[in-house]
Amino acid sequence: MKTVCIKGIVFSGKGEGAKFIGFPWVKKQVTEKLGFTPHLGTLNLKLTKDDPELGALLRNAEAIEISPAKGYSHGKCFKAKITDNLECAIVVPETQDYPKDMIEVIAPTNLREKLQLRDGDTVEIRILVE
Repeated sequence: MKTVCIKGIVFSGKGEGAKFIGFPWVKKQVTEKLGFTPHLGTLNLKLTKDDPELGALLRNAEAIEISPAKGYSHGKCFKAKITDNLECAIVVPETQDYPKDMIEVIAPTNLREKLQLRDGDTVEIRILVE
């Protein structure tokens, strides 16, 4: 297993992650495939540097697939750790218009509250890839 460290800046999203995580089919698959029940919402991070190597790695690495209900896009998940070894996963939606410099982080707890994060804070994520 390889660990890839990335840094991102916390920013507020549009609340779409919370809606997505709230779907029963998403919650069920995350719980079964990642081993935790996700908190309702995501932590949005804008990558601190353009990293084409990271993009290629995430496209080519073995991901945990989230199979969509009809009418929704596929997504890839990668197990990860944030800050003090807190369990989490990054989610990469497979849509044409999804920004390449952004990732969404899901966890069993509200990461903003747990880590006292605010917009503009920088955090490090360690992504576990095979």
